[in-house]
Amino acid sequence: MQPLVAPAAALAPEELVRTARHAVLTGIGEEGQRRLSAARVTVVGAGGLGSPVLLALAAAGVGTLTVIDDDVVELTNLQRQLAHRVEDIGVAKTASAARAIASLAPQTVVHPVFERLDSANAERLLAGADLVVDTSDSFATRRDVAAAAEELGLPLVWGAVQEWHAQVTVFWSTPPEGESVVLADLFPLGTEGEPPSCAQVGVLGALCVQVGGMLAGEVIKLVTGAGEPLLGRLAMIDALTSRQHEISIRPASTASGVSA
Repeated sequence: MQPLVAPAAALAPEELVRTARHAVLTGIGEEGQRRLSAARVTVVGAGGLGSPVLLALAAAGVGTLTVIDDDVVELTNLQRQLAHRVEDIGVAKTASAARAIASLAPQTVVHPVFERLDSANAERLLAGADLVVDTSDSFATRRDVAAAAEELGLPLVWGAVQEWHAQVTVFWSTPPEGESVVLADLFPLGTEGEPPSCAQVGVLGALCVQVGGMLAGEVIKLVTGAGEPLLGRLAMIDALTSRQHEISIRPASTASGVSA
């Protein structure tokens, strides 16, 4: 797939040094690093998945990160939400995440948006991004994010984690290559239900870090054109048995949901 973002003209000298290990990676190199610097990525959620995604993307050199969340840091978050600290308890997660990013990657511009995303504001909040990462934990929010991304034609890097299990994929209503795959192809309207909360069933903190890294990796591949993104493929992780497999996702117009 072709790179999603045109490269920035140049990197600051200190950013060249900080991201030097990317410059020798096949598929990224110095030009790919300039693409990351020019990228505008919006992350919905700054919690269990959003925290490692934001930190990994900032560390990778993404130039502009918008983080959308309407929650504040609680003590129970710190088992898995690695962008936050004890001293951040009671602080907006967007502000806490912005602080963490600034200390890690000063060149990254952060736009914290302390607002709940819904069907009324989703398109406004996502407009201007090159791509979106959805790390929200409500299926109603996931529907709203997906609908706005589809309308705007944005790639949507999508992840979900619960207990010992996780899923990762990429949706895109207008990909330059291949078939359009959207959230409704995986979960037809009215079939998904609302998952239980982390407070009810728990979540493995280490799995959040693993999945957050995978989501960030999908962003990096899309921005730079490296490798093969998970478009049309759903990665499924079972951390309890240390197994991972994938299934294909086909457009609903040509197939009924997923296939092995």
